[in-house]
Amino acid sequence: MKRILEARGLTKAFGGLVAVDDVSFCVQSGELLALIGPNGAGKSTCFNMLMGQLKPTKGHVLLNGVEITGLAPRRIWEKGVGRTFQITATYPSMTVAENVQMALISHHKKVYSMRPFARELYREEAIDLLSMVELFDQIDRHCAVLAYGDLKRLELAIALAHDPIILLMDEPTAGMAPSERIKLMQLTTEVIESRGVSVLFTEHDMDIVFAHAHRIMVLNRGKLIAEGSVDAVRRDPHVQDVYLGGGTVFGREHASGSPYQ
Repeated sequence: MKRILEARGLTKAFGGLVAVDDVSFCVQSGELLALIGPNGAGKSTCFNMLMGQLKPTKGHVLLNGVEITGLAPRRIWEKGVGRTFQITATYPSMTVAENVQMALISHHKKVYSMRPFARELYREEAIDLLSMVELFDQIDRHCAVLAYGDLKRLELAIALAHDPIILLMDEPTAGMAPSERIKLMQLTTEVIESRGVSVLFTEHDMDIVFAHAHRIMVLNRGKLIAEGSVDAVRRDPHVQDVYLGGGTVFGREHASGSPYQ
């Protein structure tokens, strides 16, 4: 299977603190790969190196076999790497459709075009994307009045406006009620599979991870401690000890077992 995104020996040190320590993995074509671990394990730091927000202390990032290490986030985005964030970021004074139109305007390199007016550009394409994420009935509402779950779906449509080959999703269901999490992740899975997009995602809800991931990687203290199928990771004694229920997380006992119970 084709390797879409590859990390080789990624390391990030902040002074004497090594946040990510010699991590290597690849995301394959059409794959949903989950990256899990306790708070502070290095997941967001790893994401930020992949997307160019942070420069690795050591290591390399390759996209379709071409090195992208150290490129600016916009250059990486232009090459086909999309991203969603834990906290949604939209233009609250704009409508749902206008938010997606802005992403499409950037994708089609029309940001500095004076005519026609922005509201006339790519509206139908925006509506198609919003229909895909089940927001057609919200297209002319302002983002300021949207429910949080709808904002998450809008963020997905904005990310897909660039037609990415791989999507980095940082806790896509964070802050949502359990029933909303399930619905959003089911929709996300259906949309990305229909478009042939590979996905690397972090998530704290293990039910979501086990239900949707093709493979799972586990970080602890910046090191990759396990990688494999859902069943293999679920049964791994080391993972159970540091994350899923054994008790020791970052060298201290956790009273309730899993840090996310």
